[in-house]
Amino acid sequence: MIGRVWSLAVSVFFDALRRKVVWVVILFAAVMAAAIPSLPSYGFGVVEAVYREIALALTYVATMVLTVALAANRIPAEVERRTAYGVLVRSVRRWEYLLGTWLGILVTVGAAVAAFTVVDIVVGWLTYGEIMLRLAEGTFAILLEAGVVAAFCVAVSSITGPVVVVVSSLAFLFIAHSRSQLLAPGDALWGLYPSLDTLNIINPVAHGTGVSLTYVASMIVVFAAWVAILLVFATGLFSSRDL
Repeated sequence: MIGRVWSLAVSVFFDALRRKVVWVVILFAAVMAAAIPSLPSYGFGVVEAVYREIALALTYVATMVLTVALAANRIPAEVERRTAYGVLVRSVRRWEYLLGTWLGILVTVGAAVAAFTVVDIVVGWLTYGEIMLRLAEGTFAILLEAGVVAAFCVAVSSITGPVVVVVSSLAFLFIAHSRSQLLAPGDALWGLYPSLDTLNIINPVAHGTGVSLTYVASMIVVFAAWVAILLVFATGLFSSRDL
């Protein structure tokens, strides 16, 4: 089982590397990161904290764009070209196909996020003489959220086309980061509202000292719970589809 899932993930990874969108997004993020220190900030140039905040914000946007671009059309295109049929008839279960697809997307996005992180740290070091290793905490949280978004896209794309996937993923991100605007911490629905706010640590990384290992562990738990629920849901949807 693990071998089949990993083989699918590797196939998705190398197929993604052949797509221009991956390299375009990486190049765009690198250029923007290099340009951050030239932005005005109270007439004195961008200070370190502002640099970290903008760098993480750009990394977040680039990562989400890349995640949705890779995941939105992966399964619909496979079904349309009928290559999914060839995979599924070779003793590959549908949940293994979905898991392998998600894992391949996550590995691809993870490689891109690692590249973003290196660029951000190098630019910060060359500009300010400070090795901002805690930026890695912020980009790790961004990767976890990208994994959740990829799982959501896989679920939706298992029954519909890329346009619906893109629109629904944007709506999902908006809803998942709106709890604090719509509810107060004491509201009865606070604990039931689907939220990804736990994974948003841009502010403590940019303007503080980062987050504790305990908080990192809580982020991993949130990530794992979201992904498990979404992939189980995706399996139910995909299993009901007549292929």
